Amino acid sequence: MPYITFLFPGQGSQKIGMGKDFFENSSLAKELFEAASDRLKIDFTKLLFEENDRINETAYTQPAIMLVSLTALKLFQSHSNITPQYALGHSLGEFGAVASVGALGSIDAIELVHYRGKFMSEAAKDANGGMMVVMGLSDEEVEQICAKARDEGKKVWPANYNSDGQIVVAGLKADLMSLEGVFKDAGAKRALLLNMSVASHCPLMEPARKPLQEYLEQFLQDSFAAPVISNVTAAPYKTKNEAIELLSRQLVEPVHYKQSIQNIENETDIFIEFGEGNVLKGLNRRITKKPTICISNMKSLEDALEVINK
Repeated sequence: MPYITFLFPGQGSQKIGMGKDFFENSSLAKELFEAASDRLKIDFTKLLFEENDRINETAYTQPAIMLVSLTALKLFQSHSNITPQYALGHSLGEFGAVASVGALGSIDAIELVHYRGKFMSEAAKDANGGMMVVMGLSDEEVEQICAKARDEGKKVWPANYNSDGQIVVAGLKADLMSLEGVFKDAGAKRALLLNMSVASHCPLMEPARKPLQEYLEQFLQDSFAAPVISNVTAAPYKTKNEAIELLSRQLVEPVHYKQSIQNIENETDIFIEFGEGNVLKGLNRRITKKPTICISNMKSLEDALEVINK
């Protein structure tokens, strides 16, 4: 049996129609959708399958993505009893990783990230924050430009280390826009402001930390079937206390996705991404030669099971 690492995508992978194939072809998926809708008092079939604006609001985006990812996971687990070597996620996805190893119930995870989204939105009200993707510069070059800008009184920080030559920077929108030319003068192929109203993974999210910790204490269980790789440290953890600290620190510190994959690729034969978009599969192509399979509908589930059971 190959060594498998479970992956869970974060915000930005959402789209109308995601999860519909699961819902229409699986009673297990329908049960999960209904249970999540009942618990959160949100009609997830309307949120996910009908045109609406709420799908891009953080408090709704996060549980929507989590529901689809955990539906894919549950369907996979209904056909396979594999315990992963590791589990990890990108930002929001780390909560899916924790759920996948048994330390967080599925519906609890969906409710928890709904609160996380609310806390992040509330923190964002006090600052006109945003995020910018920078392509074509080294980590060190982006870090130096951000540090110099902070010395000048600007509020900008590296937020997502996605792959070599791709970093997302977070901070005040005006400060980010003022750096667009600076990044390009330094040789960036692209410096593009993303369509986001929340400056994730930087100190602007500090007001969200304490309320999130309280809910983590309430929802998390001290029962990890496998280690989870922390976005903050790019190292494994396996206890409730570590999870409370690291999942709350994740709000205000950068996501070390690239480093996380690099740290475990020698102990992994196959990565399986659960959820919409192939986002992490795309990043992994630039980080590792190990294959990544994405489960986003019934056909891709069948394909993944065939690969695993070879």
